[in-house]
This record gives sequence, C-alpha cells and structure tokens, in this order.
Amino acid sequence: MANTLQFDLVSPERALASLQATAVQIPGADGDLTAMPGHSPLLTSLRPGVVTVQSDTGNKTYVVTGGFAEISAESISVIAETAHAGDDVKKTDLEDVLTNARTAADTAPAETKDAAEKFVADLVELMENME
Repeated sequence: MANTLQFDLVSPERALASLQATAVQIPGADGDLTAMPGHSPLLTSLRPGVVTVQSDTGNKTYVVTGGFAEISAESISVIAETAHAGDDVKKTDLEDVLTNARTAADTAPAETKDAAEKFVADLVELMENME
C-alpha cells in the first residue's frame, strides 16, 4: 500500500511491534517528529518518551527510554534501549532506569553532565505524564 509504511520496534529484550502504519510520532533527541510514507531518510537518536503509531486499526503507543530511529520513505525501525507497550507500562517499570540515570548524572564528568541531566529531566517528565 502506498499510504502505509512498515514500522518495527525492538529492544534488547524482545521485538515489540511489526505492523503497517500511516504515521509514527517519535520523541527525537532534537524534538518530536512525525514520519509518514514518503519521508526523507533520517537517522535520529531518541530521548525518553512515547512513540505513537497510527494505523488503519487505530493508535498504539510504546514508551521508550532512548535508542535510535531509522526512517526511510517505506519504513521506520526503532531500536530502543528499553521499551514497553504503552498500555502495559507502569511508573514502577521505569524507577530503576531513573535511579540509574540520577546516579550517572551525579557522577558524570563535566563534558557529559548536561546531557546526563537532560536525560534525567526527560525521564521525570515522562513519568509525571503517565497515568
């Protein structure tokens, strides 16, 4: 179909999704973006947030804590550090990630401290927005 693209989401633990999508919203490191069929090729890192996949059967959400997305005109591949189906994830699932991120930020060298603190802030915002 010309109006869809292949969407795949994997994490080190498992493959979470493989479906045809009409649009995918991604929490890119430089800002949110929406990819649709025909998108220009792009490789972006992810920040903690929600990936929303729109398809003919409805919307599906996935919570990611980082990783990469490779976008082309025909497909989107998301390789996440950790990922959960949006309707299955709870704040407690992310508490260890937040604890580890805070420890890393506290001990980060000066040249990476800002990025480490931004990661913590993004995780906190993600968790605050969870139901």
